[in-house]
Amino acid sequence: MRDASEVRPPALIGADSTKFPFAEGKDAAWILHKSVEYGLDGVYFRSVLDLSPTLDRAQLRDVAAQAKEAGLWLEAGIGKVNPFSTPEAPGIRALGQGDYLKGMSLLVEAAAEAGVHELWSATANYQFTLPAPYSCDRFRTDVPWTDQLRATARFLHRLAPVLRDHGSHVNLETHEEITSFEVVRLVEEVGPDVLGITFDTANVLVRCEDPVAAARRVAPYVRATHVRDVALTFTDAGISRFLMPVGQGCLSWPEVISPLLERSPMERPLMLSIEGVTRSRAEMTLPLYDPVWQQGHPDLTAAEALAVVHLARRYGDRADRGEAPDLKALRAPLQPTEPLDFLFESVRHLRKVLDSLAARRETKAVAR
Repeated sequence: MRDASEVRPPALIGADSTKFPFAEGKDAAWILHKSVEYGLDGVYFRSVLDLSPTLDRAQLRDVAAQAKEAGLWLEAGIGKVNPFSTPEAPGIRALGQGDYLKGMSLLVEAAAEAGVHELWSATANYQFTLPAPYSCDRFRTDVPWTDQLRATARFLHRLAPVLRDHGSHVNLETHEEITSFEVVRLVEEVGPDVLGITFDTANVLVRCEDPVAAARRVAPYVRATHVRDVALTFTDAGISRFLMPVGQGCLSWPEVISPLLERSPMERPLMLSIEGVTRSRAEMTLPLYDPVWQQGHPDLTAAEALAVVHLARRYGDRADRGEAPDLKALRAPLQPTEPLDFLFESVRHLRKVLDSLAARRETKAVAR
């Protein structure tokens, strides 16, 4: 068992609980046990309720103690903060006896008592059963996305005093429906003393953002991550994005990770949380030729859009040479061992990248 006080590398490597291999039906203790077995540094539980479904304080303390004894870092989530998406999370409203803000406040308080202060959140869900672009709440026709962002900011302002009282941060994910530009603006409007960013390396590509440029944009506010690679393939609709193990897709990992490590506001090493695959490779469409989609991205520059097209072209060349899975293979069902292989390969590659970056920093230090 590892000592929690041992010297850590510049970044920790953890896993997201919702995509943890074969964790369906298992509790937090099982995931923590497996994380130690797999040599991970921590777990990013998507909900505080995953630690205790009833917010039982003794149970929460037990989970936190198990993690501490094993030398594991804990992060957790508190749900969606876009008021137009909260009906999809009735459990939080029920927790507050009809008051969603109260329910979320109880989650913040319970997490803080267990020593968990880095709290995940996002603004919407992806509707896989709906056609693009309406699979993203960004393109809802009943309420404009600008109204959703304003409502989200108002809700976060109301939650901010609770976060300040408990010394906690809500870390908004660069989720499929929101751009990194918009997440940064929300953090700056409400305040980085209570808000941070969960940088998802794969989701920014759904919004047609260059992942390196996005990493640099969000880095000053990144307090948590979801890391996974992507395959980008051309289709009649535009470009499809699929999830891949770190190092096997389109991303240049040293360029993505470096700004996060150099500029993150965290007082401790940032945790790179691997969000893997469990049921599919999560195909999402960038309908580049759709005027509605184009008009829905006022911050998108031609330079970033072309960078994404270039990544897709390079991946297509690899697939044509048989060096990477093609569209048919990416749409095929997962193999039984794939979720665990995804995790292990991602850990291996991330450690390789971190070692290389550390060596580069040492070389520069000696040169000075």
